[in-house]
Amino acid sequence: MKSLEIVGFKRANLGKTEAKALRLDAQVPCVLYGGKDVVHFSVPAILFRELLYTPEAHIVDLNVEGTHYRAIVQDAQFHPVNEMLLHVDFLELQEGKEVKMEIPVKFVGVSPGVLAGGKLVSKLRKLKVRAAAENLPDYVEVNISGLELGKSIKVGAVETNNYTILTNAAAPIATITIPRALKGEMAANR
Repeated sequence: MKSLEIVGFKRANLGKTEAKALRLDAQVPCVLYGGKDVVHFSVPAILFRELLYTPEAHIVDLNVEGTHYRAIVQDAQFHPVNEMLLHVDFLELQEGKEVKMEIPVKFVGVSPGVLAGGKLVSKLRKLKVRAAAENLPDYVEVNISGLELGKSIKVGAVETNNYTILTNAAAPIATITIPRALKGEMAANR
């Protein structure tokens, strides 16, 4: 899995007014938990561009005033109106301990349904996965080479390797839809 370094600064004072002042200074209040102690720190908002606004999943190398931690993003909170990043929770990774994380889906293969004129519609872009930190995949591979027109591939049909998929097994990941023009052709040929 890709890793990304983020440099943060410890927070002396906690609370609403301090967090507001940090946000006005283009800083994002953050917290790291899951280790020996909880670490409160702030990070310049610009550093989150490569981490939160991309479809990839990353392991974060946190550098909080010289102390290094390996972590994943557990939660990110955004303002409901202006979409400003308000707060980020990190979970520290420990050797052998399993973590839950959303991993992006990658389609492989060519669908006969698409070749026949259908359209691939992605229903799920990410799947919730549980694995040890060293076994977290970059993406979950979904083979669509068996999908015909009007068919779907479900989460239960995905093969896993050293990780467990927690998303409902009956949930469809992708469907091959039949376009209206093709439906008309099929009805005329009957």
